[in-house]
Amino acid sequence: MIFRQLFDPQSSTYSYLLADSRSRDAVLIDPVFEQVRREVALIEELGLRLRLTLETHVHADHVTGAWMLRRRLGSQIAMSARSGAQGADIMFGDGDRLEFGGRHLRVMATPGHTGGCSTFVLDDNSMAFTGDCLLIRGCGRTDFQQGDPAAMYRSVHDRIFRLPDECLLYPAHDYKGSTVTSVAEEKLFNPRLGEDIGEDDFAGYMRNLGLAHPNKIDIAVPANLRCGEPESSAPVDPSVAEPDWAPLTYTYAGLWELQPEWLEEHYAQVQIVDVREPDEFNGILGHVEGAVLMPLGELKQQAATLDKTRPVVTVCRSGARSAQAAVMLDKEGFGKVANLAGGMLRWRTQRLPVEGMD
Repeated sequence: MIFRQLFDPQSSTYSYLLADSRSRDAVLIDPVFEQVRREVALIEELGLRLRLTLETHVHADHVTGAWMLRRRLGSQIAMSARSGAQGADIMFGDGDRLEFGGRHLRVMATPGHTGGCSTFVLDDNSMAFTGDCLLIRGCGRTDFQQGDPAAMYRSVHDRIFRLPDECLLYPAHDYKGSTVTSVAEEKLFNPRLGEDIGEDDFAGYMRNLGLAHPNKIDIAVPANLRCGEPESSAPVDPSVAEPDWAPLTYTYAGLWELQPEWLEEHYAQVQIVDVREPDEFNGILGHVEGAVLMPLGELKQQAATLDKTRPVVTVCRSGARSAQAAVMLDKEGFGKVANLAGGMLRWRTQRLPVEGMD
């Protein structure tokens, strides 16, 4: 099985990509709207087919990327039938199987943080995704969205803690840098919900937390009840909108890339910035027609000579230095920047024309 743990730093949310390595069918648990571009890039780079997006619950601190991923990749949205959400393709219940290729996740209802919280258990009981019900040495709050301390206590003690001790537990959030725990660890060391803690003690603790509501609750909850679909009057977030000046590919490294064939046909429409050293620019690989030499070490100083209203394509030998250049130019306020995929090595491999060879 293919497994990736992904993180959104703004909301401290973990998303989880699981795929059957034979069929390449995949599911994505708790996707974040602002990270859709990153997730799509990873899915495409790994050669996967996203079949389902799954929500452990209706989140209050971020907007789900489920609707955007369905629009981009054709994946189905799966939500708990108890969540109150509208627009999902699959409304699952306790005990249901959510399949991807030859693997599946079993739904285990674990209410308490919200009424519709679910934990997803991998078919071999080796992993479980607990959402906000059970966190690493903690748990989700229980003071809004049908929260119920007694229900959470039973969800953890009667359901999650009945999984094998060695089962790894992956939460929807962590705020201290931890990534994974296990059933055995949480039984022993969870200060709120460990095996020796009684239900009354836990309920009293949770009722007196006195936490402020999440900053994005007024935006996130209504949006997530629509599976992340924007209201008809609201524009799609520009961070996930596609550039329209060229057929670009967004990489998992966070860069827009442009293929050599397009640049060879449209080089006059863009500014081509070659960030190699002078001896490379006129060396054995040559350079692209119309390219301007700006060595990487001098790029920040020379960037002012470029036109911010026109697209920029960065070029180097292999695409590594030019990727850094693209990031630098983006930070300098250039809104249309792409890296030439594979650099001059790929350009020459495809026998495209060059200038300046000594």
